[in-house]
Amino acid sequence: MSKLTPTNAAPGLHVSKPSPSEPATASAVCHCGASASAKGDAQVGALVTGWNANHGAAHGK
Repeated sequence: MSKLTPTNAAPGLHVSKPSPSEPATASAVCHCGASASAKGDAQVGALVTGWNANHGAAHGK
């Protein structure tokens, strides 16, 4: 799993939900230096929404 976790050298977003009964987890590292993590379906959803709006491909705009 460590190869999927984003780092400063390999930025990105990683979301995991091992089973429907377990909470989702996420971690994100942007090439701008921002980073975040979340646990729980609602918090992970908010992290993904924020990532899409403010980081990742949004920096290319």
